Amino acid sequence: MSEMELRKEYLKEEHIETIYFGGGTPTLLPPADHAALIEKIHDTFKVSSNTEVTLEANPDDISKEKLKAWKEAGINRLSIGIQSFFEEDLKWMNRAHTAEQAVRSLQSAIKQFDNITIDLIYGTPMLTNEKWNKNVERATLEGVVHLSCYALTVEQQTPLYKLIKEQKTPDIDPDKQSEQFLLLMQWMEDAGYEHYEISNFAKPGFRSRHNSSYWQGKKYLGIGPSAHSFNGKSRQWNVSNNNIYIDSIEKGRIPYEKETLSDTQQMNEYIMTSLRTMDGLNLKQVKDVIGHKLRIGSRKFIERGLMVEEGDHLKLTRAGKLLADGIAAELFFEEINKIIQ
Repeated sequence: MSEMELRKEYLKEEHIETIYFGGGTPTLLPPADHAALIEKIHDTFKVSSNTEVTLEANPDDISKEKLKAWKEAGINRLSIGIQSFFEEDLKWMNRAHTAEQAVRSLQSAIKQFDNITIDLIYGTPMLTNEKWNKNVERATLEGVVHLSCYALTVEQQTPLYKLIKEQKTPDIDPDKQSEQFLLLMQWMEDAGYEHYEISNFAKPGFRSRHNSSYWQGKKYLGIGPSAHSFNGKSRQWNVSNNNIYIDSIEKGRIPYEKETLSDTQQMNEYIMTSLRTMDGLNLKQVKDVIGHKLRIGSRKFIERGLMVEEGDHLKLTRAGKLLADGIAAELFFEEINKIIQ
């Protein structure tokens, strides 16, 4: 709460539209602390009346008592890290919860919250297309209004990376991941969900307002160790070391690093994030000469069936979504100022 006081001018006249407890294990805090933090946010900042307040939770954290307490504290959206409804997958991913807990926690949560999102992972070595279909089908049949689905990635220096390198477990198959992503897009469309961002699907009216603000380039403030903030022109991030963070805050200083974004960096970020969304890149939001360059650069992707131009918007097709980052990178500008001068 002390950092909130130190940062209360960061967003200035901006109204807080979303609050997100995550980036760690926020359920370690008792619900009374969540309530106190929400109250402090209202006391310190201008907060909209219909603010989306999300709490990240794992299935093994959830109980009927906690669900009720979270709701009373002011939480109105839950993000549950289910990952899979199959026991063997959860064990392989070294998850703490069981398949039974995944189902039970979800069913309990739906009785308390209308707005629930869950995470699912695809592209693991043992996940067949049939099992992947059952995972997605289970979520939709349970009435989940929002799904975030991610292809498994293997980071270096992780136990999984070591096991794959030692050939003790199968490696990731990119072709299989692409196939399961394409299947996912069709299944979600058939079930009535909007594919509003590469990894996110929502029933109409249930898009994540918090995540959408990132893709729209809105300003945000992060509080706590490692938290990131953005004011439209620069990014800053707090130190990750808890002791240094606490000591600095107690001395009235915010321990952070900062990066000021150039016009070129801001443009390239807009290209990257906008192309990930169903609305696409709005050419009206960029200078005419830049829009012209983007139209020319997109032609080869349009000809290959990877992009379409609809009115003033450039959008990725389903095939294009498989190559989203690469396509965006090829449209990046090296120096905006030289183009518009």
